[in-house]
Amino acid sequence: QVQLVESGGGLVQPGGSLRLSCAASRSIFSSNLMGWYRQAPGKQRELVASIRNSRGSTNYADFVQGRFTISRDNAKNTVYLQMNSLKPEDTAVYYCYAFPSAWGQGTQVTVSS
Repeated sequence: QVQLVESGGGLVQPGGSLRLSCAASRSIFSSNLMGWYRQAPGKQRELVASIRNSRGSTNYADFVQGRFTISRDNAKNTVYLQMNSLKPEDTAVYYCYAFPSAWGQGTQVTVSS
């Protein structure tokens, strides 16, 4: 059974916003560390943001520059990535991750006019 399911991707104009959702099974959601990665064609997969269950501490890649916010809703077993002020270079497949080795199948984000 699928344990991580991403949704919320799509086509958005530059400067627009999207909210990605990662629905996890309870066992996977219990992970102390979850996050979002992305991969564009011809590029390596890179960390976008992560969040820890303890203290709810977050970490962001430099390119986020205050534009993105990662959060989690324990009642829904879901991790979110709110993305604002999107740029064309944000175009990629975004993957949900849960420590130590759980990955979703990805959701496409395309930023274009």
